[in-house]
Amino acid sequence: MSAYDGHWSRPVDAVPAEGRGRAAPRRLRAVLFALAVILGEVLLVGLGVWQVERRTWKLDLIDRVDRRIAAAPASAPGPWAWPEINRDRDEYRHVRVTGHFTDARPVLVKALTKLGGGYWVLTAFQTDQGFNVLVNRGFVPDTIAAGVKDDTRGDQARISVVGLLRITEPKGAFLRSNDPGQDRWYSRDVAAIGAKLGVTDLAPYFIDADASANGAGKPVGGLTVVSFPNNHLIYAVTWFSLAIMLAIGSYRAFRAGSGEDGEAGDGRDRC
Repeated sequence: MSAYDGHWSRPVDAVPAEGRGRAAPRRLRAVLFALAVILGEVLLVGLGVWQVERRTWKLDLIDRVDRRIAAAPASAPGPWAWPEINRDRDEYRHVRVTGHFTDARPVLVKALTKLGGGYWVLTAFQTDQGFNVLVNRGFVPDTIAAGVKDDTRGDQARISVVGLLRITEPKGAFLRSNDPGQDRWYSRDVAAIGAKLGVTDLAPYFIDADASANGAGKPVGGLTVVSFPNNHLIYAVTWFSLAIMLAIGSYRAFRAGSGEDGEAGDGRDRC
């Protein structure tokens, strides 16, 4: 101990061993807290930027699909083009095929449309170019589905079908698998339906026929729903908002912790 101004006190630079023991864990916690905040900020900002990029991609996709649908129908891709067909570039192309429906029995695929529950009627179509393609002739309700299989069979007249090119839907729908053996279909799986009908030289896509392809009492075409959910802006704002909230909350926690440490420190240094 040393004398100063008539009072006994310890030197100002002397820190009790107990205080030194507590200081190191506090510094470690502060470092770990800072690292966690930085990691959280990087993650949240990264997610926000990713959603902005996804929104740009989605808007471009919507624009491309709208232009495909509005374009004049072009000839459906033949065998020479099949290896290159993919969803991003080809789905919803406006196409035309000329030929006739085959005598193969149509396949009914479960559907839910704005007209209610029922089935899509898929029939094999032989083109003038020699290849086959599945045509979704349209929707029929449950009440007339059984008779449609016979009513739409054997129409050999040469016609042109205009519609939208659709990519195959393999295996089945959510929680419901196709059962070719029982002739139960929940998705338009081109390969499986083609095998069931015994159709060869079959295009790897199908065509959703326009409404113009149907007459009275026939399946209702033109019911294709083209919809791309675009909530990426909301997601981006959410992630960026969370990043801001984390920054503000962390700053306040740091200020509060610093104030408490300062008060405790002042108490230890007093005589």
